[in-house]
Amino acid sequence: MEPICLLDLSREELGAWVAGIGEKPFRAKQIYAWLYRGVASFAEMTDLSKPLREKLTDLAMVGLPEIDTKLVSKLDGTVKYLFRLRDGETVESVVMRYKHGLSICVSSQVGCRMGCTFCASTLGGLVRSLSPGEIVGQLLAAQRDLGERIGHIVLMGMGEPLDNYDAVIKFLKLVNDTEGLGISYRNISLSTCGIVDRIYDLAKEKLPITLSISLHAPFSEMRSRLMPINRKYPLASLMEACRSYTETTSRRISFEYALVGGVNDTHECALALAGLLRGMLCHVNLIPVNPVAERAMERTNPKAIAHFQEVLANRHITVTVRRELGSDINA
Repeated sequence: MEPICLLDLSREELGAWVAGIGEKPFRAKQIYAWLYRGVASFAEMTDLSKPLREKLTDLAMVGLPEIDTKLVSKLDGTVKYLFRLRDGETVESVVMRYKHGLSICVSSQVGCRMGCTFCASTLGGLVRSLSPGEIVGQLLAAQRDLGERIGHIVLMGMGEPLDNYDAVIKFLKLVNDTEGLGISYRNISLSTCGIVDRIYDLAKEKLPITLSISLHAPFSEMRSRLMPINRKYPLASLMEACRSYTETTSRRISFEYALVGGVNDTHECALALAGLLRGMLCHVNLIPVNPVAERAMERTNPKAIAHFQEVLANRHITVTVRRELGSDINA
């Protein structure tokens, strides 16, 4: 029987598990504190007795991933990690430096089954989803390595977060726990390609996170070519879900729009996007697409990006162009 991964457990679940192995309640509090300091083994939990540490080693694992590869940008200090999980699979995370502090982009799955044409993560399909602890572990391992606190999280790495819904919701609650990392929900962004049913579910959770929608096209037929998910959840149903989400949560949605040269970066597309979002509580984040060799995608030129932004701004759509970080390490 595989040892239980303690990072998968909430504070309450850990308390019940510790009681179940015959230990006193205060031990759970000690162990929980150590877990969220980013220890890699029970041997590091120095205020526990040696017999207890040996007992824990026999019955459980911490669950922190190993750093397989680490790349640091010479341009802006961005750090890209390839983490190796306990079964040998790997995921990427990226730590970015901003004026407000460190932000980490974490993965929620090994691979992805969504098939978006501009994304490299989906090329090999979905291998498996991550557990809550495996998502938390990316942040803890990065903090441990850097020796700095990470206060912002973006669920925009490998995988589709809403395709791993239960684990991602538990992850959000784990990192928000004030006895652990205590990261505010308002410092967390979750990005989805548009799984409509789960957007309605997420609204009911009433978590004040920022929801980001990977939109990437203002026309349903065009979006279906770029994003196969649109065939199951057409643009009209996605926008209906988004409007319902903003009404239910009173939270602004961020629409991610990857500009692909000669595909979705035209004046016509900009006008259609402005019309699609008219009157909605939202923000548009324009993303000059990163070239993916296997996809033959071309980057939009700077003049076209500026024009696209101007068209939206002139129609009272809040719009920014994503700052590029870690370009020298493909982050």
